[in-house]
Amino acid sequence: MTTRKKGFTIIEIMTVVAIIAILIGILIPALAKVRTMVKETQQKAQLNTIGLALTAFRNDYGDYPPSDYIDLGQETYSGAQMLSEALLGWDLMGFHPKSAWRADGKDSSDNDLYEIATDSSYTPQEQEQNLKERKDIYLQDGTKYAFEIGDLFTIDNKDLDPNTFVICDVFDDFQKIGQTRIGAPILYYKANTNNKTIDYKSYKDSDLIYNANDNLMVIKAKEEQDGQNIEHPLGAVSAGEYKQFYDFIRDPKIPDPSFRPYRPDTYLLISAGADGIYGTNDDITNFK
Repeated sequence: MTTRKKGFTIIEIMTVVAIIAILIGILIPALAKVRTMVKETQQKAQLNTIGLALTAFRNDYGDYPPSDYIDLGQETYSGAQMLSEALLGWDLMGFHPKSAWRADGKDSSDNDLYEIATDSSYTPQEQEQNLKERKDIYLQDGTKYAFEIGDLFTIDNKDLDPNTFVICDVFDDFQKIGQTRIGAPILYYKANTNNKTIDYKSYKDSDLIYNANDNLMVIKAKEEQDGQNIEHPLGAVSAGEYKQFYDFIRDPKIPDPSFRPYRPDTYLLISAGADGIYGTNDDITNFK
């Protein structure tokens, strides 16, 4: 009487391996999709928190922070940087009411405004007084997502000030600094409520509700960091026109020729989304 040896045949092993491979092929895309959905939910929550902080800022000062692109013959200052200064402070230690919204952190008379608190050349009394004049941070835990421009982008002295901060989104596949993975800067545009349109073909920038230039330098820096083959629609410029930007923020429910944007009386917030590119379908915003 003979006995049969126990074990798997080659065919059985290959069948099991094939089934495992198929399951992995099904699960990996599903897990990636779930991860993206979780990040999108987190991003919407972050924008909502920023919105509450902006409301608190407006309650204190009567208006939302500006977002106007500023170039004083030095490093430029834009909406994304002003958002960070308003909610966290130029040095992440709270907003100073005398702010002139400058990249160098000085007031309108060229006096140090923020550096007093950390510069040892000032007396402890001056430092203490400076901090007392400031508001508490509006965006709680916001410093977790705040990074210096110089750590995010390779730039020269004619572009964005490397020592200023921006608030980044939760999609942390953009870049790695040390052991920290970070997202792309959140773009901030304040509405000019004196204006009634975004018809960029018929009006100059100062006549529009939202100005495409407010964050253009940040978009261009991100575009350069990503490489020449990656273009961001919100940074596309053709013959001085910003068609893709104004199409992106336009409310399609309002018919021509009004050219009205979403949220014409407040502000826009834009995260580049999972692909890290501004102006694509996966962007997370506070308006669509």
